[in-house]
Formats: sequence, structure tokens, C-alpha cells
Amino acid sequence: MTDPALLDSYNTRARAWFDSLRDRIVAEFERLEDEAPAELYPGEPGRFELKPWVRPAGGGGVMGFMRGGRFFEKCGVHISLVHGKFSPEMAANMPGADEDPSFTATGISLIAHMVNPRVPAVHMNTRFLATRRSWFGGGADLTPLIEEQRSQEADDAVLFHAAMKAACDKYDPAWYPDYKKRCDEYFFLPHRNEPRGIGGIFYDHHNSGDWERDFAFTKDVGEAFLEVYPKIARHRMDEPWTEADRTEQLVRRGRYVEFNLLYDRGTMFGLKTGGNIESILSSMPPMVSWP
Repeated sequence: MTDPALLDSYNTRARAWFDSLRDRIVAEFERLEDEAPAELYPGEPGRFELKPWVRPAGGGGVMGFMRGGRFFEKCGVHISLVHGKFSPEMAANMPGADEDPSFTATGISLIAHMVNPRVPAVHMNTRFLATRRSWFGGGADLTPLIEEQRSQEADDAVLFHAAMKAACDKYDPAWYPDYKKRCDEYFFLPHRNEPRGIGGIFYDHHNSGDWERDFAFTKDVGEAFLEVYPKIARHRMDEPWTEADRTEQLVRRGRYVEFNLLYDRGTMFGLKTGGNIESILSSMPPMVSWP
């Protein structure tokens, strides 16, 4: 069991990192809004709105939304630090909670849906959770919406995976193939027998016994995301799109909705622990279509 004073220190440091990463992501995404060429993206550049929220059962967070931007059709970057007791149903599935259902959790969660169908959607979250045990979890994955980009050999996929691999290899070369496989298995729609996107990395219950090393790894995952996704976005930013591209984008977004409502553990965790509904469901695309 983690000493309570030490756990407080861990939560404070992790939350401070998630806040700082959020601030840097917000600044970089607003730069992308400013850079988007007016001939393809008319209107005023979008800006994030940060809105604090309180969880009645303990803790809270800050929602960060950009809605209706020129380049980002919808983007959420959210921070939380919550505490309380798991329900018996949740405790049965959480390491250490069978001894004591008390928990703390802090993290950052991001989802971006783009105006241009040729710019992939992206998701990233990292978190620190503690019961009688403690661990890190999270990862990042890319979801291209156009058929020609939905291959792990496509340019964006290669660049994205290289960034995630570098973050893992700094600590252990065995981590990337393991966490890539977990991502491929997790972000999969069994009812359609197809992946949600082109993957990335996904890890959970990550505790090597060295908190500082595990925290450093989680920070490097965030750094890798902040480095690689703006590169991909800028690479695709100037590409024009057609109505057929937009139609395909909206249909593929439907797959995103299906996964998040049927299989996503983060959505279930938030709903079952009394999280903020607006931020939990912010991953839903603003417009979607089913043929």
C-alpha cells in the first residue's frame, strides 16, 4: 500500500504535469487554427474555453473545449483529479479495491475531430490511479477517415507509430510491441470485425515498481503526442477535400461512436464513478452518418 502522504505527493505532481501538458496542447492547437489557410478554412480561428467542474462525490477537474473552429471541428482536452469509493461492481475489477474501495484518479483526456476529412482524428489519454495499489495507464491512437490512409503502412501511420515506439524504446524495447498489440486489440469493433483506426499504443496497470520511471514514461508519451500529431495535421492541412471525402468521414465517425458507447472502458469508468457527463461524452463527433 502506498503511504498516504506519498500518494498525495504523487497525485499533486501527476496533476501538475497533466495541467502543463494541457496548456501546451491548447497553445499548439490554437496555433494550428491560426495557420489554417483561409481559402480552405474560412472564418475566425477557434479558441478553447476552459470550464472547471466539481464532482459531488469528491474532486473535479477542468473541461477544455474548442467547438466550431476553422480547422478543429470539435476538440476536447480535459483534466481531472477525483477521489471516493468504488461501487462493489467497480471494485471487483480494480486491483487493490477488493481490500479497500477507496480510490484516487487523475489524468488528461483528449479527442480531436477535424473539419478536413483528410486530417485524421486523434485520441490521447494518460492517467494515474491508486487504490491499495497504484498504476499508470493511457496511450494514443490515430483514426484516419479516408480509405487510402487507413493502413499501418500509410505515411501518417508510420510517423505516428515511430513517435510512440521512440517513447517506449527509451525505457524498454519490449514495451512498444506489447502496447501496440494491446492497442490493436482494444480499439477493435467485434460486431464489425474491423479496427477503429490504425492504432498506436495502449497500456494499463503499468507499475514497474519504480514510480519515477513510470511517471517519466507517461510524460514522454504525452511529449511524443504533442510532437507528432501537429506534424501530421500540418502535413494534411493544405489538402482540399470533396463531398465524397466528407461523406466517408461522417460514416467512419459512426464507427467511432459505436466503439465509444459499446466498448470504451474510459467512458464506462467515468459514467460509473459519477464523472462529468459533458466531458465524458465529449469524444462524440459533432456530425456523423450511418448509411
